[in-house]
Amino acid sequence: MDNQRGMVIRGINNIYSVILCDEDGPLEPWQVITCRIKGKVLQGIDREYAPLAPGDIVNFFRVGTDEGMITSREGRRSRFTRWNAKRQENQTLSANIDLLVIVASADEPPLRPRFIDRAIVCTYDADIILILNKCDLALTAEEDERFRLYSTLGYQTLHISAFDKAGIELVRHSIAGRVAAFVGQSGVGKSTIINALTDSKEQQVTGDISLKYNRGRHTTNHSLAIRTADGIVIDTPGVREIHVPTTSEIHIVESFPEFKESSGKCDFDGCLHDHEPGCDVKRRVEEGCIHPDRYESYLRMLDSVQSRERHY
Repeated sequence: MDNQRGMVIRGINNIYSVILCDEDGPLEPWQVITCRIKGKVLQGIDREYAPLAPGDIVNFFRVGTDEGMITSREGRRSRFTRWNAKRQENQTLSANIDLLVIVASADEPPLRPRFIDRAIVCTYDADIILILNKCDLALTAEEDERFRLYSTLGYQTLHISAFDKAGIELVRHSIAGRVAAFVGQSGVGKSTIINALTDSKEQQVTGDISLKYNRGRHTTNHSLAIRTADGIVIDTPGVREIHVPTTSEIHIVESFPEFKESSGKCDFDGCLHDHEPGCDVKRRVEEGCIHPDRYESYLRMLDSVQSRERHY
């Protein structure tokens, strides 16, 4: 029962698809081993809904030609983690990623910058790219200003149409050679973009828009790692809402780059830029140096985590 090393590419109902890998990444050709967790519980894993996610590196032993038992999970160098409101636990949707690609749309469904803000906070130790899909549809002046703000904050932004070859090639170039997880609201075209990027026979199912609510219908219901010509993409479930995980308040603060200029200038050490007097961030909001909607987005996330922790 020699241990082997593998990468999780899918997990459904505690059954995991694992491919062999070494220190340099997946071994070619991909051979999928169907695995379960030995003893059903992985030791040393913090309380979290689902202990494994696509991108996780695991150790396992074979119990057949294409079946195995997972004995341990290696440490994660990065992750995308949200709060699972139904289960009341944190849930990691992708692990060991180099890049998180947040897909939004100009309309159908409409642009929701606060969704983007929350997705950024859900990201740990990975680079971020923002894609505005359906860019042929017009944004309002307010929406355009809000989305362009991300570029001034240092994020790479792409304006594309998922059905335009030039736009897809731009995305392909931006993620080349990397493990990239894609997240977005249902209906923004996330899976359509991934289908265009991959030559996989396992194309992701796409769906139309709910006319009643102008929102996308759920089509991807679990995370899945798919290979591209020179990398790996992880498609995550499309959702209408995303909630930041139970996390440190400092992580939320550090996820807002516009706050960095105020570092060391608040009257109180460890200022959370909420109700504290002498807060330099609040001063800069009042002076128009920080976008008021971004600040409101920050306050709502901070409050959601603080309220949850009192009952967690």
